Amino acid sequence: MTKKEIESIDNYKYERELREKGITLIAGVDEVGRGPLVGPVVAACCILPLEFNLDGLTDSKKLSEKKREYFFEEIKKQAISYGIGIVSEKIIDEVNIYEATKIAMKEAINNMNVKPEHILIDAMPLDLDIPTTSIIKGDLKSITISAASVLAKVTRDRMLVELDKKYPMYDFKHNKGYPTKKHLEAIEKYGVLDEHRRSYGPVASCLIKQEKLF
Repeated sequence: MTKKEIESIDNYKYERELREKGITLIAGVDEVGRGPLVGPVVAACCILPLEFNLDGLTDSKKLSEKKREYFFEEIKKQAISYGIGIVSEKIIDEVNIYEATKIAMKEAINNMNVKPEHILIDAMPLDLDIPTTSIIKGDLKSITISAASVLAKVTRDRMLVELDKKYPMYDFKHNKGYPTKKHLEAIEKYGVLDEHRRSYGPVASCLIKQEKLF
């Protein structure tokens, strides 16, 4: 999707329709980290004020790291309420990433100090006691989900930068745990870490190889 196409999206549409029905406490929920081989899945939930304005805010994946960091602080400053949910790689291995993502999202919602009247969710359906709308490509189509995606991504990225200090040879600072060539080569050379998701293909394959060596 081009920058022009992104800019042409009315990303206040869902919020506007709900406000026209008298609903004001509208939360957006998104997650980051379903694809990486290492670390937790992180979700965020936030409620933005009616007068919220942050020019250029969109899906966190479409933003530069510098922009994300700036937006992260601004969203936290302006939000009526926000919450973060973090589910470890151990739980991901136990229940699978789909279920772990739902747990992280519910945790993020529960960690808010204001209860939403309606929740907009990026793609995934959630069974909640609050009305929800699941939106495909919600992180592009809803400003509130975009804000949640930035909160989730910056939170997780910072965790991976810290992990990089502990294990610099895996290049987590740059790959954020995704299966890049350098990351896969490091797993082969240095082995699987406690923080790796053992149920993920490349990690599981390496563990099998290691078992055969001993």
